[in-house]
Amino acid sequence: MAAITKSNLDFLKKLENNNNRDWFNANKEVYLAQHQNMIAFADDLLIELNKHDNIETPTGKKSLYRIYRDVRFSKNKAPYKNNWAGGYKRATKQLRGGYYFHIEAKRSFVGGGFWSPNKEDLQRIREDIAADDSELRKIITSKSFKDTFGTLEGEQLKTCPKGFDKEHPAIDLLRYKQFIISKEFTTEEVLAPDFYKKVNDTFKKMRPFFDYMSESVTTDANGESVV
Repeated sequence: MAAITKSNLDFLKKLENNNNRDWFNANKEVYLAQHQNMIAFADDLLIELNKHDNIETPTGKKSLYRIYRDVRFSKNKAPYKNNWAGGYKRATKQLRGGYYFHIEAKRSFVGGGFWSPNKEDLQRIREDIAADDSELRKIITSKSFKDTFGTLEGEQLKTCPKGFDKEHPAIDLLRYKQFIISKEFTTEEVLAPDFYKKVNDTFKKMRPFFDYMSESVTTDANGESVV
């Protein structure tokens, strides 16, 4: 069992206040130690995930994103992220949706869903919603979903998507360009020994949403596979 340590969050706080290469290089050994702490956490989480889903990401280390920021096109030239983050990809073309975690001194959360569906997938999702939105609504209005995630998130069009009726009763869902769900955790929860289990339980509660969306993007109107 690998709990996230207080020293890990303390490092992130200090990095936020000293986001420059000189400070980072002077504290490289501290960074490496905290990075190992996150690898161990991500490994434990991956073991739990694989008990109820099929994950393509091979190791916790492979799930972690780099701490170095890409500043080429950003006004913010701070070279480092002040958070840890990682993601797990579901295996096979039939299982869609991705799991994500974000650990920060001030704000930590986990999320999942469809951040940037391609044109074809988005079209299939919208066609499925337009044909019958009751299944998706049942999922996102269920007590488990609302208690855990609140509401469906993601960027939306301001108007109706091309090819769909602007008066369609499901226009509120058809406008989505992204389909994301998330849950925040307190610092006390993040530092608890069983935090990886709480994250895994949250990921498990995403499954009805993932399963619905996976079927939408991998089958046609007749239920035949398109992948």
